[in-house]
Amino acid sequence: MRAFIAACLVAIILAVGAAAVLDAFVQKSSADAFAKSSARI
Repeated sequence: MRAFIAACLVAIILAVGAAAVLDAFVQKSSADAFAKSSARI
């Protein structure tokens, strides 16, 4: 049971970390994303 709880905590920590990284570095505003002429809508 302790291993299951530890695995759940690790999964939660990884999810929060991934969300923070994606929010800070990967996502762009729509104005930036579609400002290039090569962007297809």
